[in-house]
Amino acid sequence: MKIGFIGLGNMGAPMAANLAKAGHEITGYDAAGTSAAGAATATSGAEAAAGADVVITMLPNGAILRSVAAEVIPAMTQGAVLVDCSTVDVESARAVADMAAKAGLGFVDAPVSGGTIGAEAGTLTFMAGGGAADFDVAAPLFEIMGQKAVHCGDAGAGQAAKICNNMILGVTMIATCEAFALADKLGLDRQKMFDVVSTSSGYSWSMNAYCPAPEIGPQSPADNGYKPGFAAELMLKDLRLSQQAAEGADADTPMGQLAAALYAQFVEEEDGKGRDFSAMLPRLAARSRPAT
Repeated sequence: MKIGFIGLGNMGAPMAANLAKAGHEITGYDAAGTSAAGAATATSGAEAAAGADVVITMLPNGAILRSVAAEVIPAMTQGAVLVDCSTVDVESARAVADMAAKAGLGFVDAPVSGGTIGAEAGTLTFMAGGGAADFDVAAPLFEIMGQKAVHCGDAGAGQAAKICNNMILGVTMIATCEAFALADKLGLDRQKMFDVVSTSSGYSWSMNAYCPAPEIGPQSPADNGYKPGFAAELMLKDLRLSQQAAEGADADTPMGQLAAALYAQFVEEEDGKGRDFSAMLPRLAARSRPAT
């Protein structure tokens, strides 16, 4: 396919490179001037989108997505499909879907899970919303960039799945870090705790696949000084999106709300910015119980 790829940051660049490596014709654009291996470079989003069968975006937030969509949709060929892999609010995804439909274009919102490691390895999971025919166009590209793609429903359903997933992730990571911090103060060896919890009812992805304790479990950012695989500020963004959605849907999410508040404190008032979201462990391990 001829593909325009807009947003060549830490996630977008390796995703575009994997598509180019698979033989697709990629024209990329990023406002910061970054590029992707194997991709031609455009001077604007509209230039990258012109004549493309599929345009893929990987952008920081919903406002930027709406702005980019307003630029590229008029440049796209009738019948082409816009695939947005950003993590944004559900309302922005649905608004861009409406813009695309009015222009005679297809649209898929397909946020990802797997972080920069998954983007580089081509092992991302895509959570997709949009029409079945549009999903079918994008599916072969998802197979190159990832290991799994789930069609979750109509436009916006991909974003809904992503924010629900990451609300669980944020909550369980905090709980996992709290448990290690408590184990330390109870004199329980971290490895022994991991051996018990990872094979019993405390099992979770945060514990078993992404353990926040250094030298415990599989290799994780904790073993690299908490250099981000998934930055704490990105977790905060996703938790805030979950609470924005919860407010709009009148859903009671007290644990999600508390997780958002804790990550806000960690990122905005402490030293969490630029660290992996699992660095919540050294934060908690260094703290005493608040006075009541």
